[in-house]
Amino acid sequence: MASDTILILGSGGQIGTELVTSLRNIYGNDHVIASDIKPAGSEHSDGEKKDTEGPYEVINVLDKDRIFEVIKKHKVTQLYLLAAMLSATAEKHPEKGWQLNMESLFHVLDMAKEKHIQQVYWPSSIAAFGPTTPKEDTPQQTITEPSTIYGISKLAGERWCEWYFNKYAVDVRSLRYPGLISYTAPPGGGTTDYAVDIFHQALKTGSYECFLSAGTKLPMMYMPDAIRATIEIMQAPAEKIKIRSSYNLSAFSFTPAQIAHEIRQHLPDFQVTYNPDFRQAIADSWPQSIDDRNARGDWGWKHQYNLKAVVEDMLVNLKSLKFEV
Repeated sequence: MASDTILILGSGGQIGTELVTSLRNIYGNDHVIASDIKPAGSEHSDGEKKDTEGPYEVINVLDKDRIFEVIKKHKVTQLYLLAAMLSATAEKHPEKGWQLNMESLFHVLDMAKEKHIQQVYWPSSIAAFGPTTPKEDTPQQTITEPSTIYGISKLAGERWCEWYFNKYAVDVRSLRYPGLISYTAPPGGGTTDYAVDIFHQALKTGSYECFLSAGTKLPMMYMPDAIRATIEIMQAPAEKIKIRSSYNLSAFSFTPAQIAHEIRQHLPDFQVTYNPDFRQAIADSWPQSIDDRNARGDWGWKHQYNLKAVVEDMLVNLKSLKFEV
């Protein structure tokens, strides 16, 4: 384990911010190279500072030569491709969303095929499902007819991952993330990001206007669980990874009204109004709950946080960080 050297492409995003820290705690700072499109210490478009605690490389994931240069320089064995254009943003910029999400994946899979890296992690999403997918307890194998550019790119990516595994024995692993909730990074342009922004606004203004309707039920997960699942699937013996497209992953589901109610247990005066926009149609196309028995059975996945625990932890941490909300 200590001999592995890990490169994270897109380390400044919602997942990467916490994954870098967790991996460095396991492998050591020098064995985990963070990277993003801007220099270390600069800000993202969302204002979040990039990693400066260990090795850092500026990489545009569309630049295959640059990725290869960094892999050779650091003798990288594992690569996490986290750079992506998320659902709501990709709907506004479809061609750019497709290019970013797909070309970067091909770059990485080709390098693994050529044995320049040993292992690849690429995240999928519940966006790979669609309006015709069964809404409750969505199975691992089911109808997948996504209606967003983000979802189309994730479904295509899943098929390519499995193909590279079958054709070239590329050790690629993937999870279909539900909506993710985190206190370390601001919302990043996803349809489920209301479940992050609602905490910021609750503390800042005491009110929130939600862009989804009160009863929109979606699968969600707290970031510590998502990070742990990501590391656990990468550390699992190869023979335990039975699915090489992407594993369903689940923790709990809730509606905007339910999370607002839970926040009011701590902030009784918190007010929420509902003004659904174009993201409502995106949310309506996604599952309401996920069956992840394959992940639980194959490599022992088990979530730790429920909605009550998430709300308590989010409010405590946002207050203690004095986060710029």
